[in-house]
Amino acid sequence: MSNTATGSEDAPDPAQLEARVLAAIARGNTRLAIDVCRQLNSRFPEFASGWYTTSQLAARVGNARGALLAIEKAIALQPENPRWQLQKAACLMRMGDTRGARPLVETLDKIDLDSGFQCAQLALQLSRLDMHERALYHYQRAIRLEPGESEHYYNLATVHRFLGNFSAAEQALESAIELNPGDFEAYKLRSDLGTQTARKNHLDSLLAALERHRDDPNARVQLNFTLAKEYEDLEAWPEAFEHLRHGAAARRERMRYDVNGDVETMQAIAACYDSDFLREHQGSCSNGEAIFVLGMPRTGTTLVERILASHSRVTSAGELNNFALQMSSAAKQQMPAEKVQTGISKLDRVVASTKIDFTRLGQRYIDSTRPLSGDSKRFIDKMPLNFLYAGLIRLALPEAKIVHLQRHPLDTCFAIYKTLFADAYPFSYDLVELGRYYAAYRRLMAHWKEAMPGVIYHQSYEALVADTEGQARKLLQHCELDWEDACLDFHKHRQASTTASATQVRQPVYTSSVGKWRQFRSQLSPLISTLEAEGIDPQLD
Repeated sequence: MSNTATGSEDAPDPAQLEARVLAAIARGNTRLAIDVCRQLNSRFPEFASGWYTTSQLAARVGNARGALLAIEKAIALQPENPRWQLQKAACLMRMGDTRGARPLVETLDKIDLDSGFQCAQLALQLSRLDMHERALYHYQRAIRLEPGESEHYYNLATVHRFLGNFSAAEQALESAIELNPGDFEAYKLRSDLGTQTARKNHLDSLLAALERHRDDPNARVQLNFTLAKEYEDLEAWPEAFEHLRHGAAARRERMRYDVNGDVETMQAIAACYDSDFLREHQGSCSNGEAIFVLGMPRTGTTLVERILASHSRVTSAGELNNFALQMSSAAKQQMPAEKVQTGISKLDRVVASTKIDFTRLGQRYIDSTRPLSGDSKRFIDKMPLNFLYAGLIRLALPEAKIVHLQRHPLDTCFAIYKTLFADAYPFSYDLVELGRYYAAYRRLMAHWKEAMPGVIYHQSYEALVADTEGQARKLLQHCELDWEDACLDFHKHRQASTTASATQVRQPVYTSSVGKWRQFRSQLSPLISTLEAEGIDPQLD
């Protein structure tokens, strides 16, 4: 009997072709997966699951637009399928279209999905939309549906931590580790939940795990950083730094990064955006909602964010990439098509950015922050690396406030060095590279201060933790906000925190991090020498 769909008895059916695609993906053969996907979609255009798989593959290779177009074909065939709707929401979120994704996610939130994977994917999107309480519900449902999946417990723990539920987070992590002893990120997060003590710590289990997995690069990174943190909690300074050194080296050797590129980019920014240019090109966007909190990471940006966000007229939109994304998009439009196709360097982008419409940039940035912003009179964008764009922010949003956090050079650099970031800050795992990046940052901030006098509010971290109320009053005055006592009770508020400081912000202000570098002065000598060579006073006295 002939196959009416293909005219051949031997031709595979759509499910078989889809299985071939998934098998090719599992083997890492992306080219074959793409070829079979094309066959699948061409021969069986009415097979909705095939378009879903195509969408997943497109997203996997970074083709966000193609992923969205593919899943929309699946939805056209089966509009009510929640799996397809969830994939569309994920595509929109990858593209930064939170406004488009939110109604889809909110509709799916009302449904009890029937697989743990789907529940976990929905919870992830809810978290990204700052709907953390609802994310908890769906992660808990994922666990009920798939109680043997360690990843669900880890993800549940991350949301509990963001919400300040540290005991519940620790319980979830214990379950994750029990189910998967090789989940090294779970060990790290468990240690980060609080200060370890001589009576309660995880040193023995961590050392044993490191010995068992000594040949695993990821284990060496995660476990050494975790051991460094626990030894530092116990004030075992030499052991702490030795594990930190090993962990940072293991992370750095797996990265492709050249600090010279970042240093040259900062030099180019200062050259292009000199005082004359800044004076002559100011845009006219009158929106004054944004408060940019910026600087190097680990300098107190989260503390300032929490103080400001405790005000009744302010909400925090978190660490947004929106300004950089809108600027890059506008700059790309100023470049020849052949340049866009062959690749845009950081220096190309800097030069092209000087030609954009700054008024339009300001409005597009504000529009892109909705609905994370707009529910209150003011909102905070706490992306530290916005220090690169302080001049552009001034041109695009002349009514916005810019707050720059400053901290002792060695405390700043050591706090960065001992933090294992998810993806950002590749300069942070080598002391010499860290010193060079820090020096370039300091020079750029000095340039902004000279080129835009009085525009940026410089907040000392040390002054803030020593006199929180006095400094907070000045900060609010600069931001044109009336004083509210709630701004001193930030650690009692339920607003989620998704940064590396999530645990600390649930505590009252503390000063124990001031001068921590002194415990490691000899080990930090490569950093100190680099700063001195770059003309930066390391403030050793």
